[in-house]
Amino acid sequence: MTKASLSLDRRRMLGGFGSLGLAGLAGCATPAAPGGGLAAPIAYDRAPSLAPVRAHADRLFDITVCLRPFRAAGPRLDTEMLGDTLVVHNYGHGGSGWSLSWGSGTIAVGKAMARSRREIAVIGCGALGLTSAILAQRAGAQVTIYARDLLPQARSSRATGAWTPDSRIALTGAAGPQFAALWETMARTSFKTYRQYLGLPGTPVEWIDHYNVFDADPHSDRIGEGQGTVPDALDFARYRDRIADLTPRAERLPAGATPFDAPYVSRDATLMFNVADYGHTLMSDFFAAGGKFQRAEFHSPAELAALKEKVVINCPGYGGRDLWKDETITPVRGQIGWLIPQPELTYGVFYKDVNVLPRRDGIVVQALEGGDLKGYGDSNETPDRAESERAVAAISELYSQHWRPRLG
Repeated sequence: MTKASLSLDRRRMLGGFGSLGLAGLAGCATPAAPGGGLAAPIAYDRAPSLAPVRAHADRLFDITVCLRPFRAAGPRLDTEMLGDTLVVHNYGHGGSGWSLSWGSGTIAVGKAMARSRREIAVIGCGALGLTSAILAQRAGAQVTIYARDLLPQARSSRATGAWTPDSRIALTGAAGPQFAALWETMARTSFKTYRQYLGLPGTPVEWIDHYNVFDADPHSDRIGEGQGTVPDALDFARYRDRIADLTPRAERLPAGATPFDAPYVSRDATLMFNVADYGHTLMSDFFAAGGKFQRAEFHSPAELAALKEKVVINCPGYGGRDLWKDETITPVRGQIGWLIPQPELTYGVFYKDVNVLPRRDGIVVQALEGGDLKGYGDSNETPDRAESERAVAAISELYSQHWRPRLG
């Protein structure tokens, strides 16, 4: 890897990985001790007792693939008329669908309710469709969701489940000068709404600590192969600084503060969605409020105009590429290997381009080498077991070489 590549890669890491929370490693210096070293964390802020991930390939019980619908200009949120039917578009959120769903849905429902306060159709039963439907119900409308699949079978169910509001959301030069402010509004609205789901039975949404472990200081030129990743060739928009007040800053931890015995360890806090429980909660809320579901598959926009509802919120996700012949949608393939759940595992970790999240329905193990370009333009949804086994092997290495539980 060249020095220039390392410099670009550090910029991406210091700006924060998409799946590792907003702050990444930025501003993570622990205050210096009088002798010039790192000060130990305050006693009550030290890492709690941590359990190791049982990272073995034979504990992989599933491998799933999701296609994120990326649009260089950002999500499609405009409206159009199909005869006497108003269609409000709400798709193309890249890797930020769950994270921005409530904010994006609020915008879409506002446009829909301006036309009809009685009956609204929602196309799609994924992250954007379900949240839009619930918001329309809360606004007083009778809502029917039309989709081929309920959430458990939709692509949204295969998402990582981390708060990643600007993950492949747009390209800097294509989004337009007003998009940053719009994005911030969506992010803040969504974040505030997720507050309502914390502490509910099943833990649909929760905060976790997340540890970033490096074999070398990521601020230096000593990063070796396998420790950093390939820099982005596309200028993906980064807006997390606009909402830096929402989450704690990452902090570098001194030796002995955690069981991870490595040259560089930092910790941040990540908001996480346990998609199985969270999705079940949303579906229950929707049906409890009188929502209806009709299984349907659409092949052309004209079929939407034939629905009895004359206001339609269109949330097809990646399906919008075929339905609307929208060539601005680029697929971004993402794969997750699922390890058997460990109830005692309460934190996430990143090591050698592999991210781990302790969801209740399984432990997410996701390879991230290649940065935001990983999977870009790849519409192949066939699982690659070798990829997941390599990722599990990297995490196994972390615990075999850098785990000192006596330090916890």
